[in-house]
Amino acid sequence: MAASNFVQFPLPLFLVKKAIRSVRDKAQWQDIQRSRRGFEYMVMKYDYKSKFCDYQTIAIDHCKAEWINPHKAPADKVLLYFHGGGYATGSVNTHRAMLTKLALAGNVRILSFEYRLAPENPYPAALEDAVLAYDWVLNNGFSPTGVSFGGDSAGGGLALATLLYLRDHQKPLPKCAILLSPWTDLTLSGPSFTGSHVDEPMLVKEAFHLWTKNYYTSHDPKTPYISPVFADFSGLPKLFIQVGTAEALLDDSLRVYDKAKAQNVDIEIEIYQDYFHVFQSFWRLLPEAKRAIKKLGGFVARELEIK
Repeated sequence: MAASNFVQFPLPLFLVKKAIRSVRDKAQWQDIQRSRRGFEYMVMKYDYKSKFCDYQTIAIDHCKAEWINPHKAPADKVLLYFHGGGYATGSVNTHRAMLTKLALAGNVRILSFEYRLAPENPYPAALEDAVLAYDWVLNNGFSPTGVSFGGDSAGGGLALATLLYLRDHQKPLPKCAILLSPWTDLTLSGPSFTGSHVDEPMLVKEAFHLWTKNYYTSHDPKTPYISPVFADFSGLPKLFIQVGTAEALLDDSLRVYDKAKAQNVDIEIEIYQDYFHVFQSFWRLLPEAKRAIKKLGGFVARELEIK
């Protein structure tokens, strides 16, 4: 069921960016609790459920999770989704609308889960919960070859970190992963972040120094499970990245792509000129976001052999 009183026709990209900036500039990012409430309130006004999907809330140990099941999706395939939000915000609620479109685009069941958030639960809590969720999937009848990972922003970085952890601990890897504007460098050393040449409408760059330290605390931020950009990617499954050029975190994706490619990982990247951080969530306003989600769904369907 679509939310009421919401514009659902295409808008020019510059107008969408302008509206995003107006909201961003009012963000109270120093107050994590307020940021969480604001994210939930802003997104839930525009929540979306499809009549072609079933939704079910479950618990994976201490983690809340939600199934999004297209009616015709095969029962033995699943996309395990890691939500974004700077390791401090986000939930199954904040991502339901975008994931509904993704589930329909790929005709794939999506299991979205909530990992513990910082600063109350810093690293490695999120990684532990990610491994827990994947173990739950495997223990409930899914084969690794029938599983895809997916994640945006911090969730994209966490999905990549989880793949590294699974590989390093000789655990079976999923078939593939999709990464939307993944945050892979918590040292904030990428040129697109440190420079002033990127027109970033979405993210509050001033918040990153606080939010990164809230997550990694006393650990070395170059730890690959914290900042996957510093990892050896050898042996990882097929990866598909989408990122925009109007992102402070653009180089988080470009460096992962270049390094993984050099290490013989089967990896693809799509770079969207002038588009911003996780623009796919604005699919109701931006036709390019709809097309991007369709490509993500098509990738998952092909890799998981969904008819």
